Amino acid sequence: MAEPYYITTAISYPNGDPHIGHAYEAIAADVMARFRRAQGRDVRFQTGTDEHGLKMAQAARTANLSPADLAAKMSYKFKLMCDTLDISYDRFIRTTDADHTSASQAIWKAMADKDDLYLDRYEGWYSVRDEAFYDADEVTDGEGGAKLSPQGTPVEWTAEESWFFRLSNYQQPLLDHIAANPDFIQPVSRRNEVLRFVEGGLKDLSISRTSFDW
Repeated sequence: MAEPYYITTAISYPNGDPHIGHAYEAIAADVMARFRRAQGRDVRFQTGTDEHGLKMAQAARTANLSPADLAAKMSYKFKLMCDTLDISYDRFIRTTDADHTSASQAIWKAMADKDDLYLDRYEGWYSVRDEAFYDADEVTDGEGGAKLSPQGTPVEWTAEESWFFRLSNYQQPLLDHIAANPDFIQPVSRRNEVLRFVEGGLKDLSISRTSFDW
């Protein structure tokens, strides 16, 4: 049996038309997938679209469409881009696909069964475009009193109830795994950097049910 090789692009937000950056990533991943197939590896190459989140909701509202209709319309454009470029993907997945939803629900249930999830409140500077929270020392002042992220995107002070994953519980098990498996981190030149990060303390991760298509 051939040695398996898995590769994926980032799954793109289809809140706008695909652009040269999306094409670049698809082509780069395709080159690697074709190279590994030529080596005789059993390649699984995946790409697709992430159709959830505030960016999609806002874009749908602007276009006077339902989020589902916008997702269907724009996801088609991303698939068409890949097909036009002859990208050799094995699966074009949409986060609204039934099997993706079922898998996401199974992952959520597995985390809940292990008591890895808890409900709490999160407050901070949030960028819709980046879909990320930023600490106060990361935010800068923009024109007209606006607040900006390190990437220059607008942020707003947001307070919301959110689900958290107990990532802190896995700090020592992760360090133990790395110690027992020296080749776990690749490239090796990044090993010390990753170790210092983990040793510095892992914070619990804010997630939400919308991330898992519920």
